[in-house]
Amino acid sequence: MTKSFHGTRRRFLQLGLSALACGIATPALAMPWRMPQAGIRALSFYNLHTDERLHVDYWRDGGYSRAAMAKIDHVLRDHYSGEVYPMHPRLMDLLHALQTRLGNDGAIEVISGYRSPHTNAMLRRETTGVARNSYHCKGMAIDIRLPGTSLSHLHRTALAMRRGGVGYYPTSDFVHVDVGPVRRW
Repeated sequence: MTKSFHGTRRRFLQLGLSALACGIATPALAMPWRMPQAGIRALSFYNLHTDERLHVDYWRDGGYSRAAMAKIDHVLRDHYSGEVYPMHPRLMDLLHALQTRLGNDGAIEVISGYRSPHTNAMLRRETTGVARNSYHCKGMAIDIRLPGTSLSHLHRTALAMRRGGVGYYPTSDFVHVDVGPVRRW
């Protein structure tokens, strides 16, 4: 009886340690985009349509700043309607990681941030290449340029990161990035 108890106990401890190891490893494997938790993350934006500039520390020592995120939401608002919508924090982390990888911390030139469903429908009627269920309408996408970095290099780098959708629009002079599923066009 003692032997089977120890065998059961040993097996229980092995399973417990295995589960603990999996729990520790899973977040790193499931979220390769994960950012370091300490420090400051800052972004600068220049909205080409509203002529607004913003430099903000949106993350500080383990948390997003609500005040900073509200400022980001405002500068990335729908420039047609003026509607403000909460931008996804993972999109800010993607932009920060993209700039870090490129070694370019200049102002991100914003062509399009948030788009209201009404604006998106209007753009679909008037132009090509606008998705019916655009991630712009969910605060999860942005169309950008980064002065000092070629558009093709920005595009290649965003693709290599594999953190969401990446669209290349060289004729219109911008790259689309979003935090939806990994895909390209």
